[in-house]
Amino acid sequence: MSGDKKRVQFRAPNRLIDRTDALAAVFGEDRTDILVTALREYLQDVDHDDTLVQEIAAAYYDDEISYEQLKTLVGAEDAANLRVLKQQLDEDFVEEVAEG
Repeated sequence: MSGDKKRVQFRAPNRLIDRTDALAAVFGEDRTDILVTALREYLQDVDHDDTLVQEIAAAYYDDEISYEQLKTLVGAEDAANLRVLKQQLDEDFVEEVAEG
């Protein structure tokens, strides 16, 4: 993991934070460690969840996220494949409009 850190602040339901604090006590860690671990594991699961990858790809195809964001979410190889597919889809669309 990178040594660079960014401070974030968010609101969460009391019950979620209470459970986080209880788990932190069990492991002898602080709340931040538990939350960072949970977030890291959730984000690692992204590339194993086909439905979520499809949503990410759709957001990229619709220009809602950048290529760099896509690469961060799905990895460089999958991002490159999705970029090629997007280019092919864009070319097909242009050809359809030109023929239509």
